[in-house]
Amino acid sequence: MQKIKEWADRNLQGDRVIWAVIFTLSLISILVVYSSIGTLAYKRTQSPESFLIKHTLTVFIGLAAMWFAHKVDYRYYSKLSKLALWISIPLLIYTFTSGTTINDAARWISIPIVGSFQPSDFASLALIVNLASMLAKRQQNIDDIKESLIPILFWCGIICGLIALTNMSTAVLLLITCMLIMFIGRVPTKYLAMLMFVGVLFGALAFKFGVRGGTALARINDYIASNSGKKELPFQAKHARIAVATGGVTGKGPGNSDQRNILPHPYSDFVYAIVIEEYGMIGGIVVIVLYLILLHRGMKAAYNSERAFGGLLSAGLSFDLVCQAMVNMGVVVGLGPITGQPLPLVSMGGTSMVFTGLAVGIILSVSRGEQDRSWEKTSDTDSKDIKENKKTVAKVAA
Repeated sequence: MQKIKEWADRNLQGDRVIWAVIFTLSLISILVVYSSIGTLAYKRTQSPESFLIKHTLTVFIGLAAMWFAHKVDYRYYSKLSKLALWISIPLLIYTFTSGTTINDAARWISIPIVGSFQPSDFASLALIVNLASMLAKRQQNIDDIKESLIPILFWCGIICGLIALTNMSTAVLLLITCMLIMFIGRVPTKYLAMLMFVGVLFGALAFKFGVRGGTALARINDYIASNSGKKELPFQAKHARIAVATGGVTGKGPGNSDQRNILPHPYSDFVYAIVIEEYGMIGGIVVIVLYLILLHRGMKAAYNSERAFGGLLSAGLSFDLVCQAMVNMGVVVGLGPITGQPLPLVSMGGTSMVFTGLAVGIILSVSRGEQDRSWEKTSDTDSKDIKENKKTVAKVAA
């Protein structure tokens, strides 16, 4: 036992609670995905065990990405983010013009050997890191339109707009995350309103010229009509609610779900429905609590950070991950229209698992940086700015 503790002290640095949450969600992912891939295996004439092995390998790759990311001083990610943004622009354009369609959505690029790659995950991570970096460097002249506002609006508008062409829900969540980071970074309210205007403008263009605008609008209309009693529930929503209703308090038990053979994509978009059906309300609440703990610890790392960049980075990434999770779970229980958002760290999907691992690794790097005395303190802002950022983070966390 002592050797295990020594190994963990050497290799699993940063916030131990976050590590525990990630390992728990990874275990839940393997169990629930294995339970829900029977229909997919039958359609592709493969054994469920082959999908289980592939998904388990993907989970470990995501954990490995998280481990490598947490070992790197988070300040280096600031230098890489600008390059990543420039790379993401042609990738997003190529996805829109020649993307591969999977699950009725053209959001992927096929890469030999690697397989399917979703550029929106890469672009979202790059934008959050770069936005946190820009705000940290411009704390002294945050009111300067030319030096601060224009670069921020440019990158937020371009990246969110290009993502919206193929993935409207991800673009909206990313825009909300950008607004939160800017709010914590003490950006004036009038500039936040300008970002909202830019988001609406690019959103309108995406509705007009994108491939998913019509689908998004139809799903919103279906949600409003079905909740007002004017229309029957969509097929996915109906069977997701059946899964939730029949799960009861303790659930039907692992592997005993009925809706896994009826729901489309029960291993990704509607994996939370299988969690509730098999593990009941208790299992569903446990998953929610795990994400809330992740948000709390991410915000705590932001509050404890002595550098503006670390605080903004940890707050933005943790909010983005948990917000995506809440949207996925909200759709399953009928609190919102159907989206294609996976449940981070639980749903089956290679790109999502890897980039979620990288995001959590960066959060761990921030918490590790504040604990490791060998990292010399090099403040990007004066002490007054740091105190102001801490107060704002505390308000958001509360």
